Amino acid sequence: MIGLQRIEVEGKRFVLLEEGDYERLCREAGKAVADDDALPEFPTPDANGRFPAAEYNRISMARSLISDRRATGMTQAELAQRAGVRQETISRLESGKHMASATTIKKIDKAIASAHKPKRSTKSATSK
Repeated sequence: MIGLQRIEVEGKRFVLLEEGDYERLCREAGKAVADDDALPEFPTPDANGRFPAAEYNRISMARSLISDRRATGMTQAELAQRAGVRQETISRLESGKHMASATTIKKIDKAIASAHKPKRSTKSATSK
């Protein structure tokens, strides 16, 4: 059972729930829990406001990978096993300091997508 508390602020009703319940609900909905503190930092722009493209791309992909993996509830090791790559590969990609080949990206994307698919019921529609 979800432990929650209802409050009203400026005439609007809100529901407070335990962080663990919130994280579980996010996972079940296939959504990542926002935690920017745990994500690699984007590079700082130069004096003209431009970002280093390659570094920005690596960080952006790393942040997406972390968020997508967390949304599935998988660990790095679980994702690596599903994708057929080493756990160290996932770790390096999530650090934002390395870039993957197109083949590796496709493997990881497929593994994440398959983890998001709803599981089919083992009962047939006609059984009682």
